[in-house]
Amino acid sequence: MSALIFFENIRKSYRLGGVDIHALDGVNLSIHQNEFVALMGPSGSGKSTLMNILGCLDSPTSGKYALNGKDVGSMRDWQLSEIRNTEIGFVFQSFNLLPRMSSLDNVALPLVYAGVSSKQRQNRAQELLELVGLGDRLKNKPNQLSGGQRQRVAIARALANKPSLVLADEPTGNLDSTTAQEIMEILTKVNAQGNTIVVVTHEREVAEYAQRIIHLKDGCIEHHEVLTKKH
Repeated sequence: MSALIFFENIRKSYRLGGVDIHALDGVNLSIHQNEFVALMGPSGSGKSTLMNILGCLDSPTSGKYALNGKDVGSMRDWQLSEIRNTEIGFVFQSFNLLPRMSSLDNVALPLVYAGVSSKQRQNRAQELLELVGLGDRLKNKPNQLSGGQRQRVAIARALANKPSLVLADEPTGNLDSTTAQEIMEILTKVNAQGNTIVVVTHEREVAEYAQRIIHLKDGCIEHHEVLTKKH
């Protein structure tokens, strides 16, 4: 397996009230293609900062970040935007769906920005909604769906542009335990089809769907935990 994500001595510092805050303090990390990884750690451990840098939503203060062979650590904002649109799919705790759009149109939205034709967009969106078990909910708007169904739409949207990496930030945080299990089983299925998945979670039950758990503390990787038991 080749490294999809490569961090070398990544640091991120903020100036807050005249004090330097070291959110990440020399992180070295490799995540391989088709891996399923969970990030865990207490509040303030740096996992949100790490997720933001992984997703090209923020840039490191220093160090090297390569995604799919591209050095993104030193890219300009417009280049980072392009990487986010083509290489990364995002799944958020709050779903972030557009309320006036149908499931089909929500999933197709990233393809609009990518310049894909209307017919191809509709076909791809329908294919993805069928993948997540919502082939019968194409025309439903978010307020006509349960929380679990909304998160399924969000997962389908994250896959629209065939990204190298899917980042899921607390994807089960707003869901009951049964629905959370269903969502994690879908992410496991997506991973089995070749997508690299990184999940940020504070729930051990969620993290155990991954192949590896990266434990963060005080801006550093405390240890890696390789899981042999799969769901």
